[in-house]
Amino acid sequence: MPDPGGAVAALSRRGALDPVPGGGGAHPGPVRLSPGAEGPAAFAAVDRVFDAHLSHTSAAPIAVAYSGGGDSLALLLAAQAWSAARGRRLIVLHVDHGLQATSGAWAAHCREVARRLDLSFEILTWTGPKPATGRPAAARAARHSLLADAARAAGAAVVLMGHTADDVLEARQMRRDGATTPDPRPWGPSPAWPEGRGVFLLRPLLAMRRAELRQALAQQTLTWIEDPANSDPAYARARARAVLGCGVEEAIAPQAPDEDLTALARRARHGVGGTIGWRREDLDGASAAALAQALSIASLCVAGGARPPRRASAERLADAVRSGRPFTATLAGARLVAGPREVIMARESGEAARGGLVETPLLAGEPLVWDGRFEVLAEAPGFRVAPLAGRMTQLAPEARRAVTALPAAARKALPVLIAADETVTLETPEVEVRSLTQARFEAATGQVGREPDAA
Repeated sequence: MPDPGGAVAALSRRGALDPVPGGGGAHPGPVRLSPGAEGPAAFAAVDRVFDAHLSHTSAAPIAVAYSGGGDSLALLLAAQAWSAARGRRLIVLHVDHGLQATSGAWAAHCREVARRLDLSFEILTWTGPKPATGRPAAARAARHSLLADAARAAGAAVVLMGHTADDVLEARQMRRDGATTPDPRPWGPSPAWPEGRGVFLLRPLLAMRRAELRQALAQQTLTWIEDPANSDPAYARARARAVLGCGVEEAIAPQAPDEDLTALARRARHGVGGTIGWRREDLDGASAAALAQALSIASLCVAGGARPPRRASAERLADAVRSGRPFTATLAGARLVAGPREVIMARESGEAARGGLVETPLLAGEPLVWDGRFEVLAEAPGFRVAPLAGRMTQLAPEARRAVTALPAAARKALPVLIAADETVTLETPEVEVRSLTQARFEAATGQVGREPDAA
């Protein structure tokens, strides 16, 4: 039976892995992660997902989130086979949440698996106090932040994650039980911000069932980890898993991209200072749902926030925009100005009174994300970045003229650079200022479907 990439042979050749606390045990026989008469045909879909979203020629590494569980082990083997055949490099990232007494042993197990596959490995540790309530959500947020930071540091634009069709079913069951957990998407930007800027998540196993993967793994002399939290009824996902284990079943299909949203987002106009807007005629024909979602995402991007607005608030704003009347409103730190010919969203400069738009010193050579909207890199010491509000008269005449040419809503929240001698400028050769708004909006609205071909 073939072994794509030699991954299984590498593990078997170097000896059986030691049992780990919570492990699934060692099982004899070969594993199939490729199509064939003796293996699940669904495994062929995994390579098709890789081909659809990953570059064959990029020199950047691909990051794999590896928990040590059965799903992520199957993902790791599939990714190793695909990448080896195409000359791509993998890096293996393991997050130690520190929530189990055995987490150190789990990390050591994962390190050994990566070593036997000759893959680069890094342990990412969630440090600091853990919340007494809402721990799964806090752990998920920490995990995404750690993975995104590590991927960016390594030059990787994609993190592979091992969610399966069972995760989709569990999310649906959790929503039936009152949660707001969304379905995992096959492809999309990292939810961590600003850590996840430029980083995408790919979940190639969403069409596969967990039992199908474990059946394949159970034919191989490998050990995987079973997290006891997966069966702890204190957690909503474990309760959903128990209900589904009792025979609740439904059709499974990974969430498809929202074509209406993407089409509307492509008609958006991006301005200097990170504004997002639409001409009134470009909103014609847009569905209420697509408009509400586009406004929700736009508000998050122009405000630089990490928490989206409430769905009902976005829907009310969309209804007001669809009415055609001129008005001004705020949403999640963004200001929307609806005029007779266009609708513009910009950063709400009044957020400074609530702790936003903070004047911040720049360290030479260290990039800083200011206000969640701009990445600022100073090549020389002594600079600070701050909002333009209250500093307009300190600009040179040419810079003031450039600012007054911008929409009024966009002016006060523009970043300015303050030198050591207190000179205030919009730009200077010693400091690079890059807006993150457009790239974030395009990624969040389905306009980026593939890994970039990095040199």
